[in-house]
Amino acid sequence: MAQSPPDMDASAATPAAGARPLGAFERMMAFRYLRAKKYRFLPSVIGGISFLAIAVAVATLIVVMSVMNGFHIKLVEKIVGVNGHLFLQPAGKRLDNYDALTAEIRKIPGVTHALPVVEGAAGVVSRSRQSGVLVRGVREADLRSLPGIGANIRLGSLDNFDKSESVVIGQDLAEALGVGLGDQISLLTARGEATPFGMVPRIRGFKIAAIFKIGMSQFDNIIVFLPFEEAQDFFNREEEASFIEAFVETPDRMAQARAQIEKSLSEPLMMVDWQQRNPAFFEALQVERSVMFFILSLFVLVASLGIVSGVTMLVNEKSRAIAILRTMGATRGAIMRIFLMIGAVVGVLGTLFGIFLGLLLARNLEVTRRAINRIFNLNLFDPAVYQLAELPSVVRANDIIIVVIMAFVLSLLATLYPSWRSGRVDPVEALRYE
Repeated sequence: MAQSPPDMDASAATPAAGARPLGAFERMMAFRYLRAKKYRFLPSVIGGISFLAIAVAVATLIVVMSVMNGFHIKLVEKIVGVNGHLFLQPAGKRLDNYDALTAEIRKIPGVTHALPVVEGAAGVVSRSRQSGVLVRGVREADLRSLPGIGANIRLGSLDNFDKSESVVIGQDLAEALGVGLGDQISLLTARGEATPFGMVPRIRGFKIAAIFKIGMSQFDNIIVFLPFEEAQDFFNREEEASFIEAFVETPDRMAQARAQIEKSLSEPLMMVDWQQRNPAFFEALQVERSVMFFILSLFVLVASLGIVSGVTMLVNEKSRAIAILRTMGATRGAIMRIFLMIGAVVGVLGTLFGIFLGLLLARNLEVTRRAINRIFNLNLFDPAVYQLAELPSVVRANDIIIVVIMAFVLSLLATLYPSWRSGRVDPVEALRYE
């Protein structure tokens, strides 16, 4: 019986004595085994599926993390757009030097804006309805500078706000009270005037000068803005502020910002930041981000497992070639490294293509959403529901680096077992029936 022709993959190159690990010989053999042949297409098909699976998993992870970053930034902007990043007040004494302290805080590096605020709870009454609100007394210039208010005035204007007995309220509150622009509402506070018969509640009427819409009910339905001096008089806080509100450049790094402000102040002040005032919200965002990253990482893990089956089938198919290479002097370590490189190349190429695809989608997510809505007549991410004009997406370099490292490590780990198995091929057993 005629012998079968020798395996060209094995006989095409002879391992030189003392060949370096991951040297020219091992690289040549690895890339040769990656090539598809007409009669050896199955490993290449599985390798292609593994490549696409890793690419899709990495792209999905990048897009989802970018969307979560965008939502995180938008939600933080909405929360701190009204409340600020840091609240400062003295301990055990009146805040009567608020103008000097505000000017001092504004000069601190990293602080973008600071303003004094008079704050108090009150009741609000219209002709037919009533509700409880949080009244905040601010100056017109400071109210205009608040990104959550100045950029979200739906009706009316802030012109001459300081000089008028008027208020600025949220749209949800206006609808709940059944009032509109120019209508009169009454504010009621228990901190009224002291009389021989005790404290008498104070009630005063104000005209609605403007209506804002932020998109978060805890602000649109509760906050009422008064002129600063009017609020001082209304709450019996003459020449006094409740606290100083500060905005910083990096709200996600409040520890550094607080340390810088504390070091620069001429007198000690109590400080509470936005994360401390919204602990449940902040922790929910962190947990949601961590859980989502873990779940999507499982997709990358499952995709990388395809490399195990692909390389294992390649080892089984190339067992004769492996035996010939062993008889030519190739060591077990050299055989293992050849197949390790095969899996690593599939993982690296899949990761790189996934990064390209993920960045392309993340950068053009809103265009993609509109195209899908138009083609399939859908209404994905309705702005009326989410109170956002477009689907937010923010790509961060740290996320990309973490995804790259994770995908590459998982791909490399998935190649270890079939690579180890290739090094255990016995040349005698592999060539017994050849």
